[in-house]
Amino acid sequence: MATLTVAAAQFAPVDDAAANLRTVQAAAEDAAERGADLLVTPEYTSYFSADLDDRFVAAAEPLDGPFVSGLRDIARQHAIALVVGVAETAETNGRFRNTLVAVLADGSIAATYRKVHLYDAFGSRESDRIESGGADQLPVFELGGLRIGLETCYDLRFPEVTRRLAAPEIGAADVVVLPAEWVRGPGKELHWRTLLTARAIENTVWVVGVGQTGPIGIGGSVVIDPSGVAVAAAGASAGTVVATIDTATTEAVRAVNPSLALRRFDVHPR
Repeated sequence: MATLTVAAAQFAPVDDAAANLRTVQAAAEDAAERGADLLVTPEYTSYFSADLDDRFVAAAEPLDGPFVSGLRDIARQHAIALVVGVAETAETNGRFRNTLVAVLADGSIAATYRKVHLYDAFGSRESDRIESGGADQLPVFELGGLRIGLETCYDLRFPEVTRRLAAPEIGAADVVVLPAEWVRGPGKELHWRTLLTARAIENTVWVVGVGQTGPIGIGGSVVIDPSGVAVAAAGASAGTVVATIDTATTEAVRAVNPSLALRRFDVHPR
């Protein structure tokens, strides 16, 4: 049996990368003191404002820039792995990448994921400013004997994303972590928890959803086991929840619900 203690830190990033890095530093210190092996923070942790405009593009940095370098220092300082959402410099002028960076406790970058499904819904248009990642990405890395898959916010509404990460012959992830900026609105809290729970149940994997808090986000960070039970959850306020994930639970669930083994369809990128 492998175990991994995960901390989900929800907060509202601001339009100041240095201030956001200090927030991550404080969250990492708290998570490490509480025994966490991995800290996950929200989408757009490096920079966020209510308007998706040229300031996002200007704030974007390469992965060897000061923000990610700061994350690597934090990981080494507190001996904790991190998954953090950053605004990354894009190849196309006037755009940036919505990227997740996974950093190991030794400061090395284990995986990156550039958001595939851009949030062109509910009145928003991420595609006006963001350069989409390739659909053939398979962002899975190993930590503490578990395989951890990455996806971002709006990807949650596309079940094939999690299925590719979880399918034994593709990603074989034991855990899927999903940083988000899940925007407030009618029914949005219900959508968030329902979809996270569905992804856990249908793939028999652990799911860790980590949201921004208000005034834009709903918070609602949660760790869900492979049977759909929330083992740790947060409300709307800033804070950190910690839970321990174990493969014994996964094996027990799959023994009675072998849905991955019984499926009849594969998933392929378009």
